[in-house]
Amino acid sequence: MKVLVIGGTGHIGSYLVPRLVQGGHAVQVVARNPAPQYTDPRLAWGAVEWIVADRAAEERDGTWRARMDALEADAVIDLICYTVEQNRTLVEAFAGRVQHFIHCGTIWSYGPPARTPYAESDPRRPISEYGRQKALIEADLLHRYRTSGFPATIIHPGHISGRKWLPIDPQGTRNGVGVYEKLARGETVHLPGDGLATLHHVHADDLAQLFESALIRRNASLGEAFSGVAPFAMSLLACSHFVAGLFGREPNLCFATDEEMAEVLGSAWATTQDHRAHSPCCSIEKAQRLLGYAPRFTTEQIYVESLEYLLETGQLVL
Repeated sequence: MKVLVIGGTGHIGSYLVPRLVQGGHAVQVVARNPAPQYTDPRLAWGAVEWIVADRAAEERDGTWRARMDALEADAVIDLICYTVEQNRTLVEAFAGRVQHFIHCGTIWSYGPPARTPYAESDPRRPISEYGRQKALIEADLLHRYRTSGFPATIIHPGHISGRKWLPIDPQGTRNGVGVYEKLARGETVHLPGDGLATLHHVHADDLAQLFESALIRRNASLGEAFSGVAPFAMSLLACSHFVAGLFGREPNLCFATDEEMAEVLGSAWATTQDHRAHSPCCSIEKAQRLLGYAPRFTTEQIYVESLEYLLETGQLVL
């Protein structure tokens, strides 16, 4: 099968593209830079046909749609559409010409779950513009599938992580190694409220597995949305205890008010607030049942892999 991956060098594509090549697919990748960011470029990337293009620049000068019209593929995997208009351009370019169109959504399109774990059939109540746009894209794609047979599948990733892509940390931020250093050294780490807000990570390779499975099990995935997450969510408190425990410590935690968190974190407080407000916890039962999804990494294992990388590269100093 000829597969076109749009935006295939980021954290998902870095793992997905080698999987597709190894699976025997002819793979084209549209990207600004012809090199993966998070995996070794020697891993089957030599077989990839590169299409070097800057979508944002070509959207501005009006050439992006013409580029998409000129491409031929059996399946399209879109990893970089964030607005309804961007998605509509692709749909109109490939309608009637592809057997499968897989869109990368986000669990932010769900909004805070009213009950957990959140199932894909539960109502969408997004609370951020990013989540709202992704929910609208999902609704449009599924409407097109029902009314005209457009071959759409949507996969909603959790907090994507990997060896070289640090997970959302136990404080709910992406503040580099800071929180990990504090937990490893027994220094004080501030958590918002009672620390029971949840995170739902996913390893990029597990997510790549899900995209590949959706492609392979096309009949089961058409017209469906799936959550791409680790087997279970974890609270900020549990993440803190686990990371500190890797270094033989109990975490030194301070449960703080919003005002105190804002003072401690500065601009990063907005990220923690966003994660606390969503507090995601999603079900993978549908993906397991229909696509055979079998994630290899729990959140704990994601932290282990990432911390090993930080230690090996000298970025985390105890």
